[in-house]
Amino acid sequence: MASLQIDEFNRDASRILVSLFDVFPRPVTVFAEDISGPDEPDEFGLHSKRHQACFAAMLWLAEEGYIRYTDVIGQDAIEQAVLTGKCFTALLKPQDVHIDSALPKSVQIEQQATVYRLC
Repeated sequence: MASLQIDEFNRDASRILVSLFDVFPRPVTVFAEDISGPDEPDEFGLHSKRHQACFAAMLWLAEEGYIRYTDVIGQDAIEQAVLTGKCFTALLKPQDVHIDSALPKSVQIEQQATVYRLC
């Protein structure tokens, strides 16, 4: 039984990786708010736990070697983020899933890719 925080982590990590895959190999700024939704810091300037968890997911992906970035913008974003080669290759790896054989071969290959399953 997965907890809500793990479900949110999986959703955030998937969105982060897909957003970087969509612009690969161009480095971009990834904002936590674009991944986890709108956030209003409290009267002390602290973000919600949800926002903090999303930002932590970005940092974890980098620490584990899935993405690279050059700097952080507070707890709001990571700058110049890009997938690592290891992650890019993993996202292209085909999954063993049923694909309609009537589809063109190029579409079948695309739909078997891990990244397609994350969308």
